[in-house]
Amino acid sequence: MQPAIDEATRIIASRAAADGVRRAEVRNRTAALTAADFSRSVYGVREAAQTEALHLPPLPTTTIGSFPQTGEIRTARARANKGDLTTEQYEQLMKDEIKRVVELQEELGFDVLVHGEPERNDMVQYFAENLEGFDVTVHGWVQSYGSRCTRPSILWGDVTRSAPITVEWARYAQSLTNKPMKGMLTGPVTILAWSFVRDDQPLGETANQVALALRDEIADLEAAGIKVIQVDEPALRELLPLRKADQAAYLDWSVKSFRLATAGAADATQVHTHLCYSEFGAIIDAIDGLDADVTSIEAARSRMEVVHDLESHGFGRGVGPGVYDIHSPRVPGEQEVTELLSTAVKHVPSRQLWVNPDCGLKTRGYAETEESLRNLVTATRTVRAELLEAAK
Repeated sequence: MQPAIDEATRIIASRAAADGVRRAEVRNRTAALTAADFSRSVYGVREAAQTEALHLPPLPTTTIGSFPQTGEIRTARARANKGDLTTEQYEQLMKDEIKRVVELQEELGFDVLVHGEPERNDMVQYFAENLEGFDVTVHGWVQSYGSRCTRPSILWGDVTRSAPITVEWARYAQSLTNKPMKGMLTGPVTILAWSFVRDDQPLGETANQVALALRDEIADLEAAGIKVIQVDEPALRELLPLRKADQAAYLDWSVKSFRLATAGAADATQVHTHLCYSEFGAIIDAIDGLDADVTSIEAARSRMEVVHDLESHGFGRGVGPGVYDIHSPRVPGEQEVTELLSTAVKHVPSRQLWVNPDCGLKTRGYAETEESLRNLVTATRTVRAELLEAAK
């Protein structure tokens, strides 16, 4: 028995001393954080700066980020991984897809565009592959839900970013349009939630390391001319502990990690976040605490149930309750979307409302996506006209 204990002790000590498990530059940076690093200017100041910078119409339209990952995209990624395509050939194919997505959104009449994320295999794995302190697997599949499977990344060491991750793709996409292009990042809580995470330190400490890497990415996106940046946190509610006694501590570090990631953004940079998979009333205070300029929320399947929570809470920043349920191939009709929007404007001031699908479009096909998004834009124009007429 004692030899086994001694061997286990030796292995644990060896791991703790391995290169990358503890990085002095990362530890020094987190130790130097102050309260100011977790806060932006008051929302009214930011709202005025963003209004001047973006010139958006009432009920601005956008999507959550991803567009359909077609068979052609997946085949190109597989060929690139096998070495059958050069890096230049693969990147050109991805740029061709980005151009297609941007042109489609322009044609449909969207106000804030996305690049569609064709280059991303998974919203967490893509970042894990580009951050130090992570490893990824080839065959480590686990069931996520239904028939959907994913390969959780392994977060084993201190996290740092050695180079920009998304900037060149965002810069290219923005070059194709005069409309605002969203930079797209996955938030620290979701990266932890969908990874196997080291257990030798508090989760909040690890989340702050990831947040600082994302903070640097946001600064580089701003320098590249990106004025709207979305930091997705779909797992915020999902990771909430079942024991009520543990929930306050979790919400404290999870909200702070998001704020640390985003608080360096300029007033004129509009920070979005996206949440899904959940009932939101239980954590509306935490959602408010994220202090995002715009929060998009899954709402179509519940027929806008969340707007009652937003109204009773007095939620005061931008919010996009989803009007298109992307979890099935069903196409919502124009009248259906109009009714959902009309419900929303009865409970949330129209100046705060955005129009968007419930979630990303990665799992959908292009035919259904285009028809659904066309109905979304047409319904938005109808409700805008009604609001204008009512204001006369």
